[in-house]
Amino acid sequence: MLVFTVAFLSCKNNKTEKTEPEEVMPKDTATAVAVFEPFKVIGIKHKIADYEKWRKEYDAHDSMRMVYGISHYMVGRGIDDANMIMIIDKINDVQKAKEFSVLPNLKETMKKAGVTGKPEFTYYEVIRNDDTPIDQKDRLMVTHRVKDFDAWLKVYDAEGTAKRMEEGFIDRGMARSIDDPNMVTLVFAITDMKKAKENITSEAKKKLMMDAGVEGAPQMFFYKITDY
Repeated sequence: MLVFTVAFLSCKNNKTEKTEPEEVMPKDTATAVAVFEPFKVIGIKHKIADYEKWRKEYDAHDSMRMVYGISHYMVGRGIDDANMIMIIDKINDVQKAKEFSVLPNLKETMKKAGVTGKPEFTYYEVIRNDDTPIDQKDRLMVTHRVKDFDAWLKVYDAEGTAKRMEEGFIDRGMARSIDDPNMVTLVFAITDMKKAKENITSEAKKKLMMDAGVEGAPQMFFYKITDY
């Protein structure tokens, strides 16, 4: 935000006078800092037969999603299997989004689009998000359940972004399941795929997760963003 100090000029008795300058805000409060506001999303993961055919149907169904308070956010394609699709859409109302997910019309549209198998629907509140444009399009989504979110978060933050960057990761997002707040999803941009895969499955990382209270084996999905 740009703060301008304006000196007003007035005329009096044919003389030009300067009025007192406007009071300038203290330096530490003059610039407004954008505050991140959590938002809710629906995640849809499924396999398709042909991307172009599927994408055409997905885009054509946008008006129906809007009726249910759902707006497009991101589409990603699996790195190991390009026909595995991950969709993240923003939602205004969780219940309406859940109603949308069981619509007969949606099932018909997915069938027409070439969706194979049963789609997975998840509902999350995004509590951290970095939308700053970067060149890296490869992503890793890690989902796991934790015993205690606050205790897990302390360990995660103590590890730090710098350490994760050394391992090939850039923090991009963090979300908690709406149905189970101890189910946590993390999204990382990948700067070095080989290094990232080695580190995420290393014994050191497994121990760190265990110390943080992660329950069971985490689900991992490597994908490439096609668009926002």
